[in-house]
Amino acid sequence: MIPIIEITNRALDGKPILEKDYDIRVFSPRVKELTKEHGIVYDSETLVPSDDGLADSIFKAAIDLICDVGVYCKDTERIIAFDEKEVRTEIKTSFDHAVLGEGLEQRTLLPRKPESEELPWIFAGAGGVTVSDESIFMRLVESYARMIPIANAITTPCLLSVDGATIRAKSPLEIEGSIRTVKLGREALRRAGRPGLPIMNAIGTAESAIALASGLHPDFGLRKTDGYMIAELAELKTDLDLLNRAALLQSLNVPIAGIYGPIYGGFAGGAEGTAVTSTAFHIQGILTYGASWTLCFPIHIKYTSSSSPELIWLASAYAQAVSRNTKVPALYYNYTAAGPCTEMVLQEFAAEFIAAVSSGASIETGGVAKGKYFDYLTPIEPMFASEVAYAAAGLKRSDADEIVKKIVPNFVDKVPDPPRGKRFQDCCDPMTGKPSEECFEIYNRVKSEVADLGMEFLY
Repeated sequence: MIPIIEITNRALDGKPILEKDYDIRVFSPRVKELTKEHGIVYDSETLVPSDDGLADSIFKAAIDLICDVGVYCKDTERIIAFDEKEVRTEIKTSFDHAVLGEGLEQRTLLPRKPESEELPWIFAGAGGVTVSDESIFMRLVESYARMIPIANAITTPCLLSVDGATIRAKSPLEIEGSIRTVKLGREALRRAGRPGLPIMNAIGTAESAIALASGLHPDFGLRKTDGYMIAELAELKTDLDLLNRAALLQSLNVPIAGIYGPIYGGFAGGAEGTAVTSTAFHIQGILTYGASWTLCFPIHIKYTSSSSPELIWLASAYAQAVSRNTKVPALYYNYTAAGPCTEMVLQEFAAEFIAAVSSGASIETGGVAKGKYFDYLTPIEPMFASEVAYAAAGLKRSDADEIVKKIVPNFVDKVPDPPRGKRFQDCCDPMTGKPSEECFEIYNRVKSEVADLGMEFLY
């Protein structure tokens, strides 16, 4: 692992360049060149490719990309540079697992391979989507732990406010919100009878390093066996606050994730360039943060979701590239276009997670209704998504491709104008968190339809 002080020195002393010049003159043209040089082509007729050569070409292009353009530090306006020998050495000597959770819930997050029968890691819950009050937060987290027995870890919601005051970044409100997030999440898991489950998004409410640090005190409930995420900024960027997080977390010797949302249709270009960029982000997490696992969540620049056919192909191709060529566990996270209590949201989860898991990824259940509306989430979506992910383990990529191509036509035309669905308080019991009969009817219907396509559910 490259010492964080060395990474910081490169951020301070590297080649100076304006951010817009890095984006337009350095990063974007090099991505386009590399996709052509390596013969990477998106095939619209195939959503889950079975071509190992394609996956390996994407990985080679990703190494070339990060060696050629480096990682941009926004605060210092300088490039953190790496040479190829250093990059390949770090990949070969990187972490290959993360031990998470405590007591009966302790498990080891391991890397997977395409078509592996190894069950995916199930990181289930809210995906960091915001809720409007603490009671909804509690009901949701408790329901995740109760209703998803195969969950290996929980992702909590974010709080919108503290005692009625909207949380502002880098203010005492953010610190108080971060502390409450931890305490509420831990108490909800205790009530569900699963106190040892790790909270792998650590403090979803914390946007700054100081807020993260505020919630790390053991009195508040976070543990070394929880998961700690550090963002990688689009595209191939970081900043000093994020490096501060890395310095703190490395000193505490806790499992760190590099998390990243490459933008399809932005500086990375189309499906090919965004697949290469996603793979380069995986490498960036290893290099800059010493990541022991990573999380990818590509986003469509127009639809701000990830279920369009191009992004499903991207998720599969990226997962195959990193799982075949690195040993750092890779998770995939999605943004659905549709909202809760709709057939479409479950169909989106099915298509994306069948593609990602059969291609070698594990999963975090993603942002429902694009993750942009507070309270638009229920326990049904992560429960269904987790069951689909388990069922996809061991699936041949060619079979996954056929199944996904039968699911996508059910929703693809609705992606530009999806149904928003219902808020938690409109379709769940506010006292127990239990979803309505309507939600369960939709869940059972879509699950049956997916099973009829050849998916074998555990239960």
